[in-house]
Amino acid sequence: MYQRILVATDGSTLSKKAVSSAIALSALTGAELVALKVVARYPQSYFEGGLALQAEEISRVEKQWALDGQSVVDAVQKAATSKGVKARAITMKSDLVAEAIIAAAKKHKCDLIVMASHGRRGIKRLLLGSETQQVLTHSHVPVLVLR
Repeated sequence: MYQRILVATDGSTLSKKAVSSAIALSALTGAELVALKVVARYPQSYFEGGLALQAEEISRVEKQWALDGQSVVDAVQKAATSKGVKARAITMKSDLVAEAIIAAAKKHKCDLIVMASHGRRGIKRLLLGSETQQVLTHSHVPVLVLR
């Protein structure tokens, strides 16, 4: 059925439910699991939400975000391995989360993407966007969305 399943996670409670489902599905189908955390870059302008920091400080913050992201996917890998599922933990640095998820699925030859939907509606969805919606719209790989 599935050979390789990519699960996108941000470490949130809802995302952890998607991870659990992806691990269970991988165990059921014998698929390898690829756990992905997309790590954003530090905003470069005040209008993007960033504070004016020196280059060294920005580098330090981005390194910490990368370490935090790696610990999230390492935990997924550990949980999957404990269930007998072969798993890989990867992070990608990108401000374009949906595009990074799709690129990772292609690069790692995944035949399913599993991710959570935060279920934002109305003005919140309009303002915050929906990475899940973007993946659904642009992915050529099937996407399983969990809430």
